[in-house]
Amino acid sequence: MRVFVTGASGHIGSAVVPELLQAGHQVVGLARTDAAAERTAARGAEVHRGDVFDPDSYLDALDAADGVIHLAYDHSFTDMADAAAKDLSATKAIGERLVGTGKPLVTTAGTLGLARHAPGVLGLEEHTVHAGPRVDAENAVIALAERGVRSSVVRLAPLVHSDLDHHGFGPTLIRIAREKGVAAYVGDGANRWPALNTRDAARIYRLALESAPGGTRLHGVENEGYAFRLIAETIAERLGVPTASITADDAAAHFGFLGFVVGADNPTSNAVTRKTLGWEPEHVGLIEDLKQEHYFVEQ
Repeated sequence: MRVFVTGASGHIGSAVVPELLQAGHQVVGLARTDAAAERTAARGAEVHRGDVFDPDSYLDALDAADGVIHLAYDHSFTDMADAAAKDLSATKAIGERLVGTGKPLVTTAGTLGLARHAPGVLGLEEHTVHAGPRVDAENAVIALAERGVRSSVVRLAPLVHSDLDHHGFGPTLIRIAREKGVAAYVGDGANRWPALNTRDAARIYRLALESAPGGTRLHGVENEGYAFRLIAETIAERLGVPTASITADDAAAHFGFLGFVVGADNPTSNAVTRKTLGWEPEHVGLIEDLKQEHYFVEQ
């Protein structure tokens, strides 16, 4: 296929583009800046200059593509409601352009949306949330299956990890522990966070593009989840700092923008994803990865 990819220069895109090329697909990556264009071209993709939040700058590229993977998202965490609203608008614009074409569209959501709706309940691919940040875009994409788009959504774990991960939740937790001199967790730290290696995530996107039925929700997790305390202990050991329990009321002061989710209990199943795509995680898991040097080289 000729595949149009937004966010081709980002963390997930840095693995998705090579994954697609190695499978024999052509890739056209959307790039807003010169730096993004250089990174996209260096990975072997054709570059289309444009801004994901300005659909007129790339609608012609959608017409020329055989399929679309939408990865771009504002991860600055300065205004999360605005970021979700902008993504919903961009997602709808992409979807409307593909209506009636039968082309595949693969987009991104997060497993934490399930935890906010049903804390501690094992999240299944079939579980849905009526509305919310990123959930609205997810639901809009799934609905496109009734309008002639082979749409699917990958709900990614909060911790997508690898040597390609420079600005995600993993590096953020490490930075906070280094700055505070302690790796913290909320309460007893038994709440679970799922994770997935970036390269295993990239394979989900490719397989979804190639074969996922329209209206499919997929889970990008390597297992049901890790106790947050274990994550904190692994970071603490590597940094040589202690661990500490904090209260939920203190989480925002300690973790900043992550304060509202660090205590979330987000166990998540990948059973349907494995069966639907014939996919299994193959790369190093979170705890072993968090022990590696690439996560602890100060930028």
